[in-house]
Amino acid sequence: MLRIPAALAVVGLTALTLVGCSAMSPTASCERPVNDSTVLGLFDVSGDTGAPAVQVNSPVYVDHTVFADETVGEGTTVTSETQDVVFTVAIANGATGETILTSGTQVMPLSQWQTDYAGFATMMMCATEGSRIVGAIPSSDLSEAAASNLGLAEGTSAVVVMDLQKVYLAAADGAPQYNDRRGMPSVVLAPNGAPGIIVPGTPPPTDLAVEVLKKGAGPAVTADDSIRIHYTGVTWAGREVFDSTWDKGASTAVTLDGVVDGFAQALDGQTVGSQILVVIPPELGYGDQASGSIPASSTLVFVIDILGIDPPATS
Repeated sequence: MLRIPAALAVVGLTALTLVGCSAMSPTASCERPVNDSTVLGLFDVSGDTGAPAVQVNSPVYVDHTVFADETVGEGTTVTSETQDVVFTVAIANGATGETILTSGTQVMPLSQWQTDYAGFATMMMCATEGSRIVGAIPSSDLSEAAASNLGLAEGTSAVVVMDLQKVYLAAADGAPQYNDRRGMPSVVLAPNGAPGIIVPGTPPPTDLAVEVLKKGAGPAVTADDSIRIHYTGVTWAGREVFDSTWDKGASTAVTLDGVVDGFAQALDGQTVGSQILVVIPPELGYGDQASGSIPASSTLVFVIDILGIDPPATS
């Protein structure tokens, strides 16, 4: 299938540089609006899950985005603009009925869709993973560049069928755990779930130290997985953040063989939805070599939120 980031490269959909500002907390509840617009009866939807298709029977024009859930999934709910989503979509020109494209998407936060494809974001907010959503989006609910790339003239609309295949957590949502190991850093959380790390004024542990701060109910991660995470890292000595996905505004995917040994050992076997605090001694980190802003022989401290497991790569 043609992928949106390739077909619409001018819009810059693969540049994950935007900081998502959520109007809701990661645990907020959502209610989907009821849309009984007669416009939704002007086209037919078909295709297996993950391969939607649409047939427009009469011209479709709307002045605001309208949508309805043809199928309601039972997975994670989109409650925050910071959440990553993956979907497949079929888009047709509402005026001509011509199919514009059928496409899969890369993992990216809802906030990035909001920038150029506000109508898409509207359709997904408060939807659940596994849902099939049908709708109509006016060109005014797309950026000028996006509307142009879809071939939509001013005043026309797109007919959209979307299969919401994957919804990631915005932050770890597991059950809080009791930890009583002395000498470990403390963690405080911002309203959006971003952690702050307070390192004690004592010598660091000499061995790898792992605490589960929140225990998620999702599947356990393995060496075969591409693991979607948020993390913040500080050095024990410096006590300042040297890297944070929260600051960058986008999660990242890692594999256990693509990170330092201590990071991999801390993640191995942990469950989606968990938040992990790990103190990594130099020999399981970067050893006696400096890495970027991290001095040689540094003890590293990370707080890691496990948001989900990426689907296997497909063509």
